[in-house]
Amino acid sequence: MTTVRLVLVDDHRMVRTGVRAELEDDLEVVGEAADVDAAVQQVRSTLPDVVLLDVHLPGGQGGGGAEVLRRCAGLQTAAGQPVRFLALSVSDAAADVISVIRAGARGYVTKTIDGRELSQAVRRVAEGDAVFSPRLAGFVLDAFGTGAADVAAVDDELDRLTAREREVMRLIARGYSYREVGTELFISVKTVETHVSSVLRKLQLSSRHELSRWAAERRIV
Repeated sequence: MTTVRLVLVDDHRMVRTGVRAELEDDLEVVGEAADVDAAVQQVRSTLPDVVLLDVHLPGGQGGGGAEVLRRCAGLQTAAGQPVRFLALSVSDAAADVISVIRAGARGYVTKTIDGRELSQAVRRVAEGDAVFSPRLAGFVLDAFGTGAADVAAVDDELDRLTAREREVMRLIARGYSYREVGTELFISVKTVETHVSSVLRKLQLSSRHELSRWAAERRIV
């Protein structure tokens, strides 16, 4: 079986370690990165067959996985094939899916996937197939069909937020307390408060309740 060369991008080292342990033997991890700039450097230097890419990443200009995709557009492997990207994320929000697909990803799977399924997904993307977790395919069909205008509007609103603000926004919208958000993201409560204030200002909302409703209406949480 042909070996697939892979770069693994996720800002949590334990996640990268776990993914490595789950991948099957014909998938060779030739590089890892934890932020946007390091990911771009790794992809450009190794030119892998597939980049397994988290959606929410620190660094760069705040564009997360989509920024990595844009900055690596047009790269080819030594064999002359395009470097292909498969998003692997905890998020199943429509806006996240559409953002990275528009930026050039060949697929999107969530972190509920098991090792065998993930290995199969990586192989299929390496061969040029598009791969999605079952419920996410509908988001893509909607985005490139009658739902395109609505998704574009959501993209425009989310583009006002940094990657960290998006993370905070989603957790707050799911009902997390400021302290719980801080614990989840390894930041102080004061920093959470600052991010929430910035999110409300940028989205022209006045309360956590409005933020939760805004996110729910757009299927972001």
